[in-house]
Amino acid sequence: MPTILGRAALLTEPGQPVSVEDIEIDPPGAGEVLIRLVASGVCHTDLHVKNMSGMGMNFPIVLGHEGAGYVEQLGEGVTNLAIGDPVVIAYRAPCEQCPACRRGDPRRCWMALRPKLRIRRKKDGQLCSQVLRCGTFSTHTVVHAKAAIKMPKEMPLDKACLIACGVVTGVGAVFNTSPVFPSATVAVIGCGGVGLSVIQGAKLAHASKIIAVDLNPAKLQWAKDFGATHVVNGRDGDPVAKVREIADGVGVDFAYEAVGLPICIEQAVKMLSYAGTATHIGLPDTNASVTLDLSDMDTGVYWNKACIRVCHAGDTLPSFDFPLLAQLYLQKKLNLDKMVTNVITLNDVEDAFHEMETGDVIRSVIHL
Repeated sequence: MPTILGRAALLTEPGQPVSVEDIEIDPPGAGEVLIRLVASGVCHTDLHVKNMSGMGMNFPIVLGHEGAGYVEQLGEGVTNLAIGDPVVIAYRAPCEQCPACRRGDPRRCWMALRPKLRIRRKKDGQLCSQVLRCGTFSTHTVVHAKAAIKMPKEMPLDKACLIACGVVTGVGAVFNTSPVFPSATVAVIGCGGVGLSVIQGAKLAHASKIIAVDLNPAKLQWAKDFGATHVVNGRDGDPVAKVREIADGVGVDFAYEAVGLPICIEQAVKMLSYAGTATHIGLPDTNASVTLDLSDMDTGVYWNKACIRVCHAGDTLPSFDFPLLAQLYLQKKLNLDKMVTNVITLNDVEDAFHEMETGDVIRSVIHL
């Protein structure tokens, strides 16, 4: 199969803005597929990669991991897909070999199936790293075949791409990491794309109260639009006290932190009722740490019997969860349309990052 020519948004060196450059994509190897991308969401994780000097990856780096498109080439031995299939790319396809996979718990996979590097910068032939084994800020990418999850033909791919990370992380936190039971009370700290997906998941799980916490009035309005029953502006007094008051004075059964700041994690724990569960979702900065009170009778970890969990990508099993979320969208039970606040091109990625840090945006989606 011939080499494919394309374009991609690259990080070329630490501290530099995103650069859109010509690339060459080698044919897929055994167990791999080449995807012609249609759309990709712009996620905070990509901004973290930029701000944290590549997060250990070799430069140049193809950004992006919320991608959807069509299978264009099949590597040797691929039988689960056909050319032309619409797919969403998963960055956590279970490896089937780690201890979690071997004990039959692929949602806790320690590793992930990964392709070999197939993307080269055209001007010098240098191999490119791919963010989270995906690299979806690109016209084409190569991924492991089991990381390409087939979508229903009626599913619009510019909405399906959101399932790949932000949506499955938020909804999966509620369905998989810390399952919400019917009538439970829920607090959600941080109402960006992931937090709004937590809210949608809690609504689907029939929570009785969904309390959204943020500092931005626009995001609190979004939270209402997506299903929050109550909102708390963290600038208007102590958010812990307010949440506990709304939750009948005893705290919530589940608190989901979707920011990554230590103070928000501490607040999530203090919002819990007896034997409640706090779930940490947001990606923390380097060297971040939290201080937990053990002794307080109402909010301390020991006496309140608090449980703390960490959510990575909604502890997703992509082959099961992605089609489920697509069906929920098609049944109008999951709102992806209103999560797209900007439609952009590859040339707009740097501006999208700036807006993510300063503006009112849920998701910018690149149309390719």
